[in-house]
Amino acid sequence: MRTGVLPDHMLRTMIARGEIAADPPVTSAQLQPASLDLRLGHVAYRVRASFLPGRGNRVAARLPEFEMHRMDLSEGAVLEKGCVYLVPLMETLALPEGITAVANAKSSTGRLDLLTRLVTDEGSEFDRIAAGYQGPLYAEICPRSFSVLVRPGMRLNQIRFRAGQAVLSDAELARLHTEEPLVSGTPLFDGGLGFSVDLRPETGDLLGYRAKPHTGVIDLDRIAYYPASEFWEEIHSREGRIILDPGAFYILVSREAVTIPPDHAAEMAPYLAMVGEFRVHYAGFFDPGFGHGAAGGTGSRGVLEVRCHEAPFVLEHRQVVGRLVYERMAEAPERLYGAGIASNYQGQGLKLAKNFRAG
Repeated sequence: MRTGVLPDHMLRTMIARGEIAADPPVTSAQLQPASLDLRLGHVAYRVRASFLPGRGNRVAARLPEFEMHRMDLSEGAVLEKGCVYLVPLMETLALPEGITAVANAKSSTGRLDLLTRLVTDEGSEFDRIAAGYQGPLYAEICPRSFSVLVRPGMRLNQIRFRAGQAVLSDAELARLHTEEPLVSGTPLFDGGLGFSVDLRPETGDLLGYRAKPHTGVIDLDRIAYYPASEFWEEIHSREGRIILDPGAFYILVSREAVTIPPDHAAEMAPYLAMVGEFRVHYAGFFDPGFGHGAAGGTGSRGVLEVRCHEAPFVLEHRQVVGRLVYERMAEAPERLYGAGIASNYQGQGLKLAKNFRAG
């Protein structure tokens, strides 16, 4: 097998071999070009603290140490803002040697400030699964800005499988950029493709959104339902900068439009902690075809999910805040992001999660 990220048709083969199993079985709707959506099970455990089981320990064995109460999700249940929950997922893994996995929140999950991380038996870190892992999967969920209503089968996070490592070096990225432009403007290659924040929009003065502190519950199944004004405060300015408040959550947008070629995938990563104590991503997977063939052929901009820590911080236009780490696909996927599948953010600019509508 070639090294790289495994595409959709190779994931189907893993499912057929029982390396990815589920009850009920995996559906075609869960398969993305370079990842698999994971589904919530039927019970949520309210825990007093986030935890990792550690080497030699199963999650189920350590859960009684932290469980406060449990909720049946069958008829829907509210996960409250500021609380931590552990939800067994419907999927289980029996990975062969040589295949590792990494998980991340789905785009809409991140844009709701819904911290969602994958936990495994014997895990010593979130979202990372070693080759040969056999066992259940759990989602740790911590709503940060909004309380949410969830049900079994909802898909809040996704998993990407890799054979070996195929991360592109900066030199390889530069060569790829000459073949197919990866970004609008002059590229910055520094441990990946750097990108900056846009705080001087071409039209108008809307820079982004800030989550309101006291809102109602969001039913994650409701699409284009909630008036944005009830949950978000618009940020307007012509100064080319904003001051981030500690603990507040913002939706901003990258200045650059980026492209992911069909035979590559990417993951958003922090730039440098030294540039400021803030985080600019929760949902980090970019599928093959993102921005490829988008309107105007100039790529799609990345939405930044920003949370400031410790102290107020001045964020200025063109400030580099993150990077895209590109990887080769083991094979090109059968379907691309935005081509024949429901891709909510192809050709995007500044955009809230799909649950909101104007008003």
